[in-house]
Amino acid sequence: MQAHESCRSSARRVTFIIGVMAIAGSDVARLDAQDAPPSRRDQPNIVLIMADDLGIETLGCYGGTSYRTPHLDRLAATGMRFEHCYSMPVCHPTRVCLLTGRYPFRLNNPEWGTFPASAETQTFAHVLERAGYATAIAGKWQLTMLKDDLDHPHRLGFDTYCLFGWHEGPRYYQPLIWQNGKKRTDVRDRYGPDVYCDFLIDFMERNRDKPFLAYYPMALCHDVTDDLDAFVPFGPKGRWDSYHEMVEATDERVGRIVAALERLKLRDNTLILFTGDNGTAQASYLNVVDGKMVREPVISKMGDVLVPGGKTRLTDGGTRVPLIANWPMTIKPGQVVSDLVDFSDYLPTFAELGNAKAPAGVKLDGQSFAASLLGRDGPRRAWAYSAGRGSHWVRTQRWKLYDDGRLIDMNADPHEKTPITNGSPDAVAARTQLQQALDALAAKQ
Repeated sequence: MQAHESCRSSARRVTFIIGVMAIAGSDVARLDAQDAPPSRRDQPNIVLIMADDLGIETLGCYGGTSYRTPHLDRLAATGMRFEHCYSMPVCHPTRVCLLTGRYPFRLNNPEWGTFPASAETQTFAHVLERAGYATAIAGKWQLTMLKDDLDHPHRLGFDTYCLFGWHEGPRYYQPLIWQNGKKRTDVRDRYGPDVYCDFLIDFMERNRDKPFLAYYPMALCHDVTDDLDAFVPFGPKGRWDSYHEMVEATDERVGRIVAALERLKLRDNTLILFTGDNGTAQASYLNVVDGKMVREPVISKMGDVLVPGGKTRLTDGGTRVPLIANWPMTIKPGQVVSDLVDFSDYLPTFAELGNAKAPAGVKLDGQSFAASLLGRDGPRRAWAYSAGRGSHWVRTQRWKLYDDGRLIDMNADPHEKTPITNGSPDAVAARTQLQQALDALAAKQ
């Protein structure tokens, strides 16, 4: 790993030296002030943590009562909690959208396990890397079969990586982990999420004197893979971890990341964002019975209300995910905001916060939510978008309009049982507004 990173660092140094020589040999042998790199205080560290298969009902700070999530609840209490963050209903399109700032249909809806080659240099990692950030990723890749293309994370802008082989081997116990092009041979007796966590903590420590992006797409809380020749290993309890155990393990790893930032005295200049890639799983593998993997339903509670997992569905259960932002000295504690966010918004937000330039010649769908984080006036997203299973919708906080014409008042009908056909003047106005948004999206497809 160190040799690989040294080569990449050397390549950057050579590029810089050549650039300076070229300037010195030109008619203008100086750097204009406007071209100088931004100061350190203008480029916060960014730690993006994205849990897998985790909806808002799992967290205490959102009213969940099934699981203990003290570290995440504390981040929300001392930071900002978004009420209206929306993902795609499944993980692959969410990740494509997140990395590129564009809705998947703009990129011809990449198939599972693929990422468009034309967008490889246009990710948020590249955006920040070009602005001087060190970049790392650990956890779940999924965008490709990693064993077939071990340079893929590097091509997408990550200086260094530590990722499990999606659909190649275990992610939790006796994990199969690739690190910078090589298979880890020292993790057989380790718990995968601890390996990913330790890797990012080491990365942050080594880059404490420069701005960094640490992206942690967690393995948790997705259940184990079911398409290998043999079952993946059980945990110490003689079975796979339950969804309940995985939620609480998620919270514990977030706590470790926060504690490491505090130990390194990096908290004040580090923005921590926590979210999920889609809603909670409907069921999760727990054991093997009569030679077959057996799932148990995932049903959580908000107060006394039972909430079944909604992953794969375009309902709130599948697409409404947590978004917690914590940035001491910048984000005032205890804020709950209703601003709309969807997953195309992260790239422009990172570009704005990192004093970086968005990819040239690319029309982004995202709207930066930096103003929300900084407590400033500024444009806010007017509607959010999600798509899955051949359908899609646009929505405001209250109203949701599907491409087949169904209009839902989410305040009055959160389970989407009764679409509005005529409705009040408010409903008519909402339909008009959202139909314009759908028409604009269709015109660009």
